[in-house]
Parts: sequence; structure tokens; C-alpha cells
Amino acid sequence: MPAERDKPAWKNGMNTDFQLPEGIGLLEIHPSDIEKKSFEMIGEELKKLGKGPYPEDVDKVVRRVIHTTADFQFADTLVFSPKAVQAGIRALTEGAPVITDTNMAKSGIRKAVLQSLGTEVFCFMADADVARDAKAAGVTRAVMSMRKAAELEEQTGRRAVFAIGNAPTALVELYSLIQQGRLHPRLIIGVPVGFVNVVQAKELILTLKSTPHIVARGRKGGSTVAAAIVNALLYQIRRL
Repeated sequence: MPAERDKPAWKNGMNTDFQLPEGIGLLEIHPSDIEKKSFEMIGEELKKLGKGPYPEDVDKVVRRVIHTTADFQFADTLVFSPKAVQAGIRALTEGAPVITDTNMAKSGIRKAVLQSLGTEVFCFMADADVARDAKAAGVTRAVMSMRKAAELEEQTGRRAVFAIGNAPTALVELYSLIQQGRLHPRLIIGVPVGFVNVVQAKELILTLKSTPHIVARGRKGGSTVAAAIVNALLYQIRRL
């Protein structure tokens, strides 16, 4: 067992048994206050940038995305269709499943809260039948995953919340399935990241007048952003 003098000095959740280089100062804060302080800092910076005010439900989503990414451009690029946040909250409260295009997003979504609402999150990307059928059809697995989601809706009657953070082809296929009347999402979160057809796929979703959507315009987004938006909705449900 190490001697007492060999143990590191801990203060506010950090090892402080060392000399800080000149010009670097660490904020002394209790671990339980870190998230609260982060959101205070986000609010202060948004005010300095002249962003907002947003409706309260939208504001919580914008801040959660910024908290996840440290990227204040999302304050400008996130687009919400009318009452999109309320539509998402209502859908999840009523037990709508969440379907995402990456296991990373699936991992980041608060499953315990979903379970308490009687629902769950699905990602079909790694399913053997999706890989097989995508190869046979000459399409991406994301496309085939959305077709599998349409089959799930047809079989169960449960309309889903879609959280797309990686594959623009998933958004394009969602648009196609909606136009065909084969899929009726409760909400589309369209935030894929990248270059090829990313911007165009998002713009397609923005043309949907009867499908609630939250879209991050431009190239930025990602699985973490998709998960953050779902979690922002779940946090609001927990506070109802």
C-alpha cells in the first residue's frame, strides 16, 4: 500500500499534486457542477454572439448540441420545422421507437429513459440481412436499413423517430419512402456529416411539409449530434 505522501492530492475531482506551467490556470469546480457550468458558459457565449433568444424547447436542443460539439455554428445551422421539438417529445412519450444509422448514435442515446417510456432504439446497419440485401441491390446499407424501418412500421404500426447522423443516403431513402407513402416518421433528425450529397440530402428533408424535422444545414453534423438531439428531447420529457 503506498505511503500517504505518495498519494496524489485531489481537489474538486482533479489531481493537483503538480506545478502548473505559467499562464495555465485550471478552474476549480466540483465534479457535480461541471455540466451546469458548461451550460452557463454556453449561454454567455451565445449572448455575446447575439444568438437567440429561441423558444425554450428549441433552446434546449441547440444548447445540448453545442455542449456536445463545442461548435457554436450549430446555433445558425440547426433548422426546426414548426413544432418539431414538441412532435418529437410527444412521439417519444407515446413510445415511438428511435431508428438511427450508426451504432455510435445508438450507444449515445439514453436507453434507460427510452425503456422507461416503453420503447427502444434500433440500428439495422450491422444486420446480416441488411448487408446481404444491400449488396444484392447495389445500394448502401443505410438505404436498406431505411427500407427495413419501413417494414417495421408496416408490421407493427409504430411510427418512428429517425436520428440520422452519418449517411446522407439514409435521408434520401427516407424522402423516397415518404413520397411513396411507405413510411410516416414522427420526426426526422437529419444531421449527417460529410461531403458527398450531404448538403443536398438535408435540403430534401427540409422540403417535407408534413413531416416534422430538425436538420443541421451544411456539411457539419455527426452521430454525436444525432444522439445529442434525441437526448435533448428525452431530458425535456424527464422534466415534464
